[in-house]
Amino acid sequence: VRLVPYPRPGALADAVDADEWDIGLIGAEPQRAEKIAFTAAYAEIEATYLVPAASPITELAQVDRPGIRIAVTARTAYGLWLERNIHQATLIQTDSLDAALEVFEAEKLEALAGLRPRLLMDVRNLPGSRILEGQFSAVQQAIGTARGNTRAAAFLHEFVEEAKASGLV
Repeated sequence: VRLVPYPRPGALADAVDADEWDIGLIGAEPQRAEKIAFTAAYAEIEATYLVPAASPITELAQVDRPGIRIAVTARTAYGLWLERNIHQATLIQTDSLDAALEVFEAEKLEALAGLRPRLLMDVRNLPGSRILEGQFSAVQQAIGTARGNTRAAAFLHEFVEEAKASGLV
């Protein structure tokens, strides 16, 4: 076994054609599924928004409006979802989670999109900010392999189903 780390999910997804990895742990997402065969999800992670102190935004439906700017990490599963589903607000895409937070703060953006576990950490450092209730999406964390690797895809599918049935995950 050789572990091949990637700095971001998008980089892992890009490397599927380069034969750099055989099995990847990544959010299953329709755009990625064109080249990656995914198992069923073994975990689901909520994606939502953090808004600054005194923001008039109180619910998810208020975010996709003209004049609203959303900081988001590009090519994450939730970022790809936002690209497909945000029609009026403007996405401000960054290369990393930390960069998204920095842009959100520095440019006084109206929302920061992210996974709830990370936003729970960020909200502690931003006095008065709050995380909106609910989720705009949920990342379906799965195991993937190149679409052409049918034997591995079958094995991984069986493995994940067994792991879920046994309570391992």
